[in-house]
Amino acid sequence: MNDTINIALSKGRVLEDTLPLLARAGITPAEDPNKSRKLIFDTNNPKVKLTIIRAADVPTYVQFGAADLGVSGKDVLMEYDGEGIYELLDLNIARCRLMVAEPESLAKKDDPQQWTRLRIATKYVNITRKHFAAKGIQTDIIKLYGSMELAPLVGLADRIVDLVSTGATMKANKLVEVEHIADISSWLVANKASMKMKHESVKSLVDKLRDAVARASQ
Repeated sequence: MNDTINIALSKGRVLEDTLPLLARAGITPAEDPNKSRKLIFDTNNPKVKLTIIRAADVPTYVQFGAADLGVSGKDVLMEYDGEGIYELLDLNIARCRLMVAEPESLAKKDDPQQWTRLRIATKYVNITRKHFAAKGIQTDIIKLYGSMELAPLVGLADRIVDLVSTGATMKANKLVEVEHIADISSWLVANKASMKMKHESVKSLVDKLRDAVARASQ
């Protein structure tokens, strides 16, 4: 049996925050993923490889066993419909929040308690639909893949649902956060079959990462 552990990561903030945790757990890539066009990287541990993919694809790779472990934002996991994944550990990195936002001009006279039907632009279609359905609010959802802040400015939607970190982009586009949906951070997830078939190797690595997270928060 191939007992190599493949960890799926995505470039950007998640990768930048995950690499130091992996280093504390004794795992470093053989070359810098940010300076290479490679997608699969060896590490100093011959039994561990890193695969670099799109953030939205991490749960799919893990679910279907193309990766044993993955690091994924909670927003991606909440939006994902699949099964076959264990959410093992909150890595406490890439923290932000998922918010409903609207133009300042609308917010001045708006009362979220009176919402009955909303026209929302977002890439988080499933999360948005579930959130407002639970409150009995009807939604017309327009799926976008980026630049959410533009939608209210050009009349495409009245409100948006998007991730907020510093809030600077919202402020620059005269948008106001009006409702909190969820706090977001990145999680370590695992393929269910790998948890059984590679139990000792996976458990050892997860324990090292758990210790690394604990030390990072001290």
